[in-house]
Amino acid sequence: MSQSMVRAISGLGGKCPACFLVEIGGARFLLDLGEAPAGVFPDLQGVGQVDAILVSHGHADHIGGLHLAGQVGDPTIYATAMTRAFSGHARLHAARSLPLHGCIDIAGVRVETGRAGHAAGGIWMRLGGEQGVLYSGDLCRESLLYPLDAPLPAHTLIADASYGAYDQDIAPSTQYLLDRARRRPLLLPLPPTGRGVEIAVLLFEAGIPLALCDQHRHVAELMLAADPETLVQGGTGRVAAMLAGAGRLTGNSRPAGAMIAANGAATGGLSRSLFQRFLGDKAVSIVFTGHIEDGTDARAAVTAGQAEFLRWNVHPRLRDLIWLQDMVSPRQTIYAFCAAEQALALAAARPA
Repeated sequence: MSQSMVRAISGLGGKCPACFLVEIGGARFLLDLGEAPAGVFPDLQGVGQVDAILVSHGHADHIGGLHLAGQVGDPTIYATAMTRAFSGHARLHAARSLPLHGCIDIAGVRVETGRAGHAAGGIWMRLGGEQGVLYSGDLCRESLLYPLDAPLPAHTLIADASYGAYDQDIAPSTQYLLDRARRRPLLLPLPPTGRGVEIAVLLFEAGIPLALCDQHRHVAELMLAADPETLVQGGTGRVAAMLAGAGRLTGNSRPAGAMIAANGAATGGLSRSLFQRFLGDKAVSIVFTGHIEDGTDARAAVTAGQAEFLRWNVHPRLRDLIWLQDMVSPRQTIYAFCAAEQALALAAARPA
């Protein structure tokens, strides 16, 4: 395979939309085409035509810009079956399949994939074999439900460095969440296609009374109908048991146990109305577990002490980045989705 060229259209310097241009073997690919929470999209000016868009998983920061595909020649889009099932994005309805764990030839280039542990249907991908490019997508080694396949060696690694040098286990967060849920009713705004179902299983198995919004219930049902390899061994049974035991959460539900509602930042959906309803109610805890933007009501509530932020690991810790580099053995590493100073510190600590 001929030498590869990688260009970050977006994805460097902070939490911004994922979009990387890879040229290899005479073909041109976009890896993801996302959207920032504030409605910011990658600037595709000057990119030119590409042969395909390869999607790592179905979260907005990786697929929210797919409507811009016409600017790069309207190429074929590829995504896993689970990603296509989860997503409401119109451009994924006609997408072609990527395997969860396997290989496929696209535009004459060998594309190999493996499950990435971040979300159901989420994958890493290697283009062009050992002399090519390994894109981690969003990756996690601590998931209860989502498997992680060992990444393959490659010349260039585009690594999910969303947490920079953060290196704390998920265990303290797990215990804190359980303690909170046992103390008083707990509202958890969560993304249904990521950590939402996973946290629901954890709480249910710990004996916490649980209520799910319809979006989370729908996603859990899709998981049960999917390829069993979408989840870890035994995961289908665990999700089924949780789903059978969980109550239905509505805007009028009485506060009790753990209440899981979409979306993760309480900017819309049922979590928005419940957040507004319970804000200031000292009998109900509100805990956010993922990225919340500055200037949002969620950020203001956390700052004012009316809600809490508790990181639930869905990206690599420092030790996981080291593991990833050990697996891939790259000659070049691109640290994505973190601030520039964090990327420089990571590169200095672990040159590759």
